[in-house]
Amino acid sequence: MTALSERFTSARQEGRTGGRAAAVRARVLAYVGLTKPRIIELLLVTTVPAMMLAARGWPSFSLLAATLVGGTLAAGAANVFNCYFDRDIDRLMQRTQKRPLVTGEVSPRAALVFGCVLTVGSIALLAVTTTLLAAALAAAAIFYYAVLYTMVFKRHTRRSTEWGGVPGAAPVLIGWAAVTGSLDWPAVVVFAVVFCWQMPHFWALALRFREDYARADVPMLPVVTTALSVGRQAVAWAWATVAVSLLLWPVATGYGIGLGYTVPAVLLGGWFVVEAHRLLGRIRRGGDMKPMQLFHVSISYLALLMVAIVVDAIV
Repeated sequence: MTALSERFTSARQEGRTGGRAAAVRARVLAYVGLTKPRIIELLLVTTVPAMMLAARGWPSFSLLAATLVGGTLAAGAANVFNCYFDRDIDRLMQRTQKRPLVTGEVSPRAALVFGCVLTVGSIALLAVTTTLLAAALAAAAIFYYAVLYTMVFKRHTRRSTEWGGVPGAAPVLIGWAAVTGSLDWPAVVVFAVVFCWQMPHFWALALRFREDYARADVPMLPVVTTALSVGRQAVAWAWATVAVSLLLWPVATGYGIGLGYTVPAVLLGGWFVVEAHRLLGRIRRGGDMKPMQLFHVSISYLALLMVAIVVDAIV
């Protein structure tokens, strides 16, 4: 009888321990979810090539690690503030209804404190381990995205995507500044590539979730104008992205950029532009626009273009 009682007590304690562990894990995942890790991954893809180009090869591992950690914290901070300020419209959109602030997994106060901690931590880390310019650029990007984009542009202008493209491309400048302590034309060109790329990339997503944005009264371009107009502008920005990408050769010859980058840039750019034109063609014909095809191609385009920069910089 005693043995059975002890087993029962032990099982109950184990169950409580397992329950607490599950609760802690869920809590941690909720906070991680506020940082939008999938978006951060995309931002970091542009940081490493910028650093390698600036260093004309591999930067030191400690500098690379510090910049990536600091950049991750900075991007996470901006995204947490975005979730905090957007929690009212997130409730109205199917795509965002499961975010932690909407479901109540994290309280608004806790999210705000978390964002502030990430902000201070990221700026301090970058200032101590990289350069003051990199830290200042990270601070500016957090403020721009959290305040100017989230609170002003997103809710009041159809051109919010263009305005939002600035902090979206900021990791390029942060990565370059972390290595050199300054900025140069190659960094500006890569920044411009990422900036231009964001328009067809995000408008494809916005076309897919147009009803969501309309329900939340967010004046995203696909909400306030026709799909045909969005398609035409996506094509124009895709061409602009490719044109700017080809400027990297003349401005970055001294950093190792040559045909090893330019040939892939032309081929990848052709793929990107063709897919943008295909979207426009489907819009003109009516029926299913399939905008996510351009969305996914745009991700592959940018990732492979960054790989081309890395390869040409180190070979």
